[in-house]
Amino acid sequence: MRRLFPVSPVGEADSLDTLDALADAYAYPAPRGAASAWLRGNMVASLDGAARHDGRSQPLSSAADMRIFGVLRGLADAVVVGAETVRQEAYRPAKAREAFAERRAALGQPVAPVIAVVSASLDLDFSLPLFTEPLVPTLVLTGAQADPDRVRAARARGAEVVVAGAGAGVEPAEAVRALAARGLTRLLTEGGPRLLAQFAAAGVLDELCLSIAPLVAAGTAPRIMDGPGLDVPARFAPAAILEEDGFLFTRYVRA
Repeated sequence: MRRLFPVSPVGEADSLDTLDALADAYAYPAPRGAASAWLRGNMVASLDGAARHDGRSQPLSSAADMRIFGVLRGLADAVVVGAETVRQEAYRPAKAREAFAERRAALGQPVAPVIAVVSASLDLDFSLPLFTEPLVPTLVLTGAQADPDRVRAARARGAEVVVAGAGAGVEPAEAVRALAARGLTRLLTEGGPRLLAQFAAAGVLDELCLSIAPLVAAGTAPRIMDGPGLDVPARFAPAAILEEDGFLFTRYVRA
C-alpha cells in the first residue's frame, strides 16, 4: 500500500505495508477533553456511489479494504452500528488482536472494541454471538421512551441497554455523549448509510474514512449516507489518500 497524499518528504518511505504503519497513519487525534469523543465513519463505495451490492457491502471490498477495516477497529474504543446493519451483515463480536494489544493497553483501552448497536425498536436477536459471546459487553443504544417490555427483555438476555435520547429513538449527539461518559471516546461507525447520515446531520461526524472501489455497480443501492440532509453541506478537508490494487483509501476530517 502506498501513500498518495500527503506526499512524503524526499528520502522517507511512503510504503504502508505493516499493521503498525497503518495504525500510525490512522491514529486518533489527541483527546480534546476528558469527555470529548472523536467519531470517525468507515464506509466503502463503488465508483458510481453504491454503498452495497446485492444488499451487502462485502462485494465492494478487497483485501486491503479489510486490512484497513481491521486497523480501524483495532484503534477504536467502540464501534457504533445500526440495528439493520447488524442484521444484514451478520455482525459478530469484535476480536482481541495481538497486533494491537500493546497499543491498546498503553491507552487503557479494553482488549477489544465495544460494539454499540443503535436500535429504537430493540428488534434484535439476542441469541446471536454478538450478545452471548462478546469479549467486552455489547451495548444497545435506545431512547428513553422505547418499549419498556422490550427493554426488560433485552436486559434479561444479558444486553446492556443505554438510554441515548429523550424520545423513542436515539439522538445521535446524545449517543456520542453517552459513550464518552463511559470513557469510550475513540468512536468508529461502520454504518449503515442511514445511521451515518444521522450522525452527519447532527454535526457530530468528525472524520470520514471512505474506501473507493474501482468498480461500477449501477442499480438502486443506497449511497454511504442515506438519511436526513443537512441544511448546508458540511465541509471536510482531505487528511490522507492511500492506494492499493486500484482502491483508494481516503480520510477526510471536518473542516
